[in-house]
Amino acid sequence: MTKSTRTPAELRNMFGENLRILARQYPSISELSRRLGINRTQFNRYLSGESFPRPDVLERICVFFDVDARILLDPVENIPSQGQILNGPILSDFFGAGVKNLPEETFPSGFYRFSRRSFVNDSQFIVGLVYVYRFEGQTYVRGYEAKEAMSQQGLPSDARTREFRGFAARQEDGVALVISRRKAMTCSFNYLSRVASFENNFWVGYVTRTVRESVTGTRAARMVYEHLGTDRNSIFQVARTSGFISEDDLMPFHRRLLQPQDPFR
Repeated sequence: MTKSTRTPAELRNMFGENLRILARQYPSISELSRRLGINRTQFNRYLSGESFPRPDVLERICVFFDVDARILLDPVENIPSQGQILNGPILSDFFGAGVKNLPEETFPSGFYRFSRRSFVNDSQFIVGLVYVYRFEGQTYVRGYEAKEAMSQQGLPSDARTREFRGFAARQEDGVALVISRRKAMTCSFNYLSRVASFENNFWVGYVTRTVRESVTGTRAARMVYEHLGTDRNSIFQVARTSGFISEDDLMPFHRRLLQPQDPFR
């Protein structure tokens, strides 16, 4: 329970400890200070409990970290953190590093062509387009399910329903993505690692979906991502040809990486 009276020193120390925990999700204090618009020396004084911010600066800090003024009184892990789960105080040491530290050279922003075997018809393959982008230091993915795939599942095929979004996190030797459609109660997990290629623009891995085991469908399949960047001609071509295709119609290098004749393990 929060103490009814606290000395100024106790309040400064509580605030400093909470601020240190919140700051862990950022790669450097210099960058965080810059984004907050607070002098680096002054920010260090807050962290050490030597100083306390003015009300307007305190509000700026609370808004930035999406917490409230209880960071003066209670440990930050006891304060609800809206919109911050993986980067929040409870999980930041476990997932935050991968979510906040996915550099461009590891997984570049831009458009990707992806291909995988269909989950509902294993004689066909899905080819589609996804967009990877950065926002406030995190990496996101966005795209649209093929209309045919939605129809086969008895789902509406309008753009809003087909849209999916997700986030990406750095792994030891690759990248992981968690993706879902709007208001859906299922998602997919993707793991990708870079493979040697002429332009160093291919990743291969697998995708799994969170559904029950079925005798008529699969829950995991190999997946290929090919980075297209911002090449409009390639992007428009993929957009026009997205959907179901046969194994013979796969691009040669995609087919080689997908290994259609070998079971997925």
